[in-house]
Amino acid sequence: MDEKHGGPPLRERPRRGPGELEARVLAVLGGAPGPVTAGWVRDQIDPSLAYTTVVTTLTRLHGKQAVLRSRAGRSYVWRAASDTAGLAARRMRQILDQQSDRGAVLIRFIAELPPDDERLLRLGLGTTRAGKPS
Repeated sequence: MDEKHGGPPLRERPRRGPGELEARVLAVLGGAPGPVTAGWVRDQIDPSLAYTTVVTTLTRLHGKQAVLRSRAGRSYVWRAASDTAGLAARRMRQILDQQSDRGAVLIRFIAELPPDDERLLRLGLGTTRAGKPS
């Protein structure tokens, strides 16, 4: 018996890894049909999650500029700030930003790419940010 609630013992959930919930929220928003509520996000991930946990996660992601929010009545609706590829690139850049020797990390990253990915990277490096050949 759970003494506090007078019911059966609460099932312990495995602890989430760092950033796991943020990643799941971003994935859900990336596949959403448009701007959605925090309740909709919670229902897609795990309806047993506390609503406040989802709102806190969305608010943190908003602070990181990974999600956008707009008013809908007294609440907010949320959407991803970028598509799936843009969100993945953002995560890669955030990891790179945490490294003291960016050059070494980039060189090792390139060295470990499969040949097809290296070819795609070289093609991408041949264009400017505007998408025009350099």
